Amino acid sequence: MAARGPRYACLECGATHAKWAGRCDACGAWNSIVEDAGLSSGPAKSLGSARGRRVALSDLSHAEPEPPRTLSGIAELDRVLGGGLVPASAILVGGDPGIGKSTLLLQAAAAFARAGGSAPIYVSGEEASAQIRMRAARLGLTEAPIRLAAETNLRDILTTLEAERPAVAIIDSIQTMWADHVESAPGSVAQVRAAAHELVTFAKRRGTAVILVGHVTKDGQIAGPRVVEHMVDTVLYFEGERGHQFRLLRSVKNRFGPADEIGVFEMTGAGLAEVTNPSALFLSERGTPSPGSVVFAGIEGTRPLLVEVQALVAPSALGTPRRSVVGWDSGRLATVLAVLESRCGIGFAGLDVYLNVAGGLRISEPAADLAVAAALVSAREDTALPADAVIFGEISLSGALRPIAQGEARLREAAKLGFGQAYAPEGSKLPASSGLAIHMVANLAGFIEKCFGSGTRSGPARETTGDG
Repeated sequence: MAARGPRYACLECGATHAKWAGRCDACGAWNSIVEDAGLSSGPAKSLGSARGRRVALSDLSHAEPEPPRTLSGIAELDRVLGGGLVPASAILVGGDPGIGKSTLLLQAAAAFARAGGSAPIYVSGEEASAQIRMRAARLGLTEAPIRLAAETNLRDILTTLEAERPAVAIIDSIQTMWADHVESAPGSVAQVRAAAHELVTFAKRRGTAVILVGHVTKDGQIAGPRVVEHMVDTVLYFEGERGHQFRLLRSVKNRFGPADEIGVFEMTGAGLAEVTNPSALFLSERGTPSPGSVVFAGIEGTRPLLVEVQALVAPSALGTPRRSVVGWDSGRLATVLAVLESRCGIGFAGLDVYLNVAGGLRISEPAADLAVAAALVSAREDTALPADAVIFGEISLSGALRPIAQGEARLREAAKLGFGQAYAPEGSKLPASSGLAIHMVANLAGFIEKCFGSGTRSGPARETTGDG
């Protein structure tokens, strides 16, 4: 194949020429023809020398109206979405099997239908329509104007959506969709990528909000190629422990609102119920003060949240003591234990350590370090902290306490629930009129001395009698 020669273009009108000339035949301009290098000089599959249209550009001062939103009537869902559902948006919802994804989306579809607009379409690739109707009957949603379909052929689904033009379409799940132009089995990387691309493109072209359900791997990540998470506008994870009734809807990506926002639900016999005051619910089972129990004032997204951190320290019969963590990072626990031993002289060698965040909540905020350290020392010394105290602060490797953000929101939530005092790092921006007695501490050693006195020993844990 002969190599293509150079191309020439006019700088005035853009006309192309096979060879250079002093005057452009198209517009008559002189000395305006220059050699055109083309868009790409790569192999045959590259862009080559053909040019496209010019894209309209705007500056940062160009004002764009806020996207309209549709409120579902489920306040916790609207909070996670950033204030409601945006038309033409693509949302990916992931979660463990049986956690309640289909229940949540069926309730959400009914709520959107009641909010107005066209009836949502619910397409299931995993269940028959009769199974969905049985779930709707159990949830009391049989009268909701939702249209159902049990189908996996992507071409048929898109044809139906093109004809119906719904405001909301739910696809359960993206791993079951089959595109006939892709030569691989449903659920494969190529099929998931192609199906997600077609559905997201349809959402943008037709203005339909598309909600995709995604399976998760054993590590808790959405199965399939990660490019699917980049395609969509919002990625939500539905989390929770099977043994607890609480469920958390967490936003990890949101182009139309804040990320890391959470919505709290409670699984009941009639479906998922909203939890408008999760702090009170997470602390509802907390009784009299006991060793190893500490209340942490945290922030999840934009919401202040009070949760109980529980620790148990016991002599170990094993050569390597056990470290069991539920609801927190095990590596972070190892760091806190090392700082307690190195900077405060409080050792946990020969002791089993069990740490649990009550209610099935998972905490990732560094401000929980101080609450965890307090729970560990309280359990080791068999000394209960005051019942009206909340604790928050990040621990550095030197043993110093780092200031934390959003202290005012934390204290406001604690005061609303009747707490009377708070322990916080020095340097934190805290309001003077919060209604709580605030104890500012500079380092971990000073905090332990203030809470437990100077008699905390570095030897084995203090033994307790049978009557407590």
